[in-house]
Amino acid sequence: MDSRFTHSTLSSRCDYKAEYKSNNGDEERSSKYSFVSALCMSGGEGDNSYSTNSLLQRRALAKAKPVLVKSIKELMTGLNFPKYIKVADLGCSSGQNTFLAMSEIINTVNVLCQKWNQNPPEIDCCLNDLPSNDFNTTFKFLHSFKEKNLTCKMAYFVSGVPGSFYSRLFPRKSLHLVHSSYGLHWLSKVPEGLEKNHMNVYITTSSPLSAYMAYLKQFERDFTTFLKLRSEEMVSNGRMVLTFTGRNNMDNPLHRDCCHFWTLLSKSLHDLVIEGLVSASKVDSFYMPFYDPSIEEVKEIVGKEGL
Repeated sequence: MDSRFTHSTLSSRCDYKAEYKSNNGDEERSSKYSFVSALCMSGGEGDNSYSTNSLLQRRALAKAKPVLVKSIKELMTGLNFPKYIKVADLGCSSGQNTFLAMSEIINTVNVLCQKWNQNPPEIDCCLNDLPSNDFNTTFKFLHSFKEKNLTCKMAYFVSGVPGSFYSRLFPRKSLHLVHSSYGLHWLSKVPEGLEKNHMNVYITTSSPLSAYMAYLKQFERDFTTFLKLRSEEMVSNGRMVLTFTGRNNMDNPLHRDCCHFWTLLSKSLHDLVIEGLVSASKVDSFYMPFYDPSIEEVKEIVGKEGL
């Protein structure tokens, strides 16, 4: 099961004094979140690659398009059509989906400038993912990306930015637009305190309530970190468009209405234990660094930060 590593909010600049202010602090944070290095998507263009198995993520990008377009229009008019904008796609992964958001951003800005009779800005397009991401496959699609935008007269520049989005990635007050699709449901690490969640790789109806609380707390820490870091990097009146897996069911925190595949994986691993192909201790210590928050949980975190 391939899933991308991967609501529109107004970004108000604030001089948040991060817990890790210096370069040494960034190194500490990178060390703290070292587990993320194992979470990159399968590279290449083969049958088992992310590029070949990412139709679901492509559909998510298509559904989020109206929000992205609206945010771009608000950005351009709110900043009085700047001469230069810097955009970042966080958790871009590799393959054919990689340039979809950037194409939409460039085309929307181009059309908007023509409509308002404004000179188009230069666009700095930054593609971010983990250092182990298959950037080679990503940039193989750069030629076709440019061919699709031949009619666009504005200047744009594409670059790769390796690193975890749970760490600082860009200079302060440099980003105008942040986009991330199917990325933020991946946690920086497996939560602590899952010892009682026997034979389950994630939360199921048979999990103890403590497992749900452990995952929720880890998501709160990670999403809070993400918001604080982006608030440092974004200009005043910038925009973020973040799309990630969430759940609709609010009554039972153990019920996952959108992540049945993790339950199926747990059952499959349990069958392998019964057949003697995998040890029970290995399965019992394997958990997914993943969380599907509810809308209320996301709103509460954003409200607490007030960024």
